[in-house]
Amino acid sequence: MNRKEKEQTISEFSKRLEGVKAVVLAHYRGLNVEQFNQVRKRMRDEKISFHVVKNTLMRLASKGTDLEKLHDYFEGPTAIALSYGDPIPLAKIITEFQKTVPALVIKVGLTEGRVTSPEEVKALASMPSREVLLAQILGGVQAPGNQLGGAMINAIQQLLGVLQARVGQLANSSVEGGV
Repeated sequence: MNRKEKEQTISEFSKRLEGVKAVVLAHYRGLNVEQFNQVRKRMRDEKISFHVVKNTLMRLASKGTDLEKLHDYFEGPTAIALSYGDPIPLAKIITEFQKTVPALVIKVGLTEGRVTSPEEVKALASMPSREVLLAQILGGVQAPGNQLGGAMINAIQQLLGVLQARVGQLANSSVEGGV
């Protein structure tokens, strides 16, 4: 690769790193082409990019970004997964794939600018997705209001029942008193 190609590659990767929410660096030695393509396709389905990178070029491309925190991990055969949205799908895909193909080893992660260990990436994979978490929070916020509303409706129904019974008593007493 000549100097111009290297500069172009660095520029392309620098652009790809803009807006990244989650990154996982993985050691991929031992994966065959078919396995690598499987994980790449699965990630692509979730709009996550997965690339084999040259460590020196990635160090240069990541200067001035949060990814600079991972410079020490750019050693040996390195694959990088980049997610621009919710980090949970990335963690789930790589963790699930690692169960079937242990040759793929998580080196480190970076989530929302914070360096995460392989164990933290696996823990992230066990979390529900962002949408599920938001629905659970919304359900928790709505529950007290729903309970209060239900209690008020129940009280009103009981009051109406008492009033209807009293109206019935008065109607029966006026019918009996008039006869």
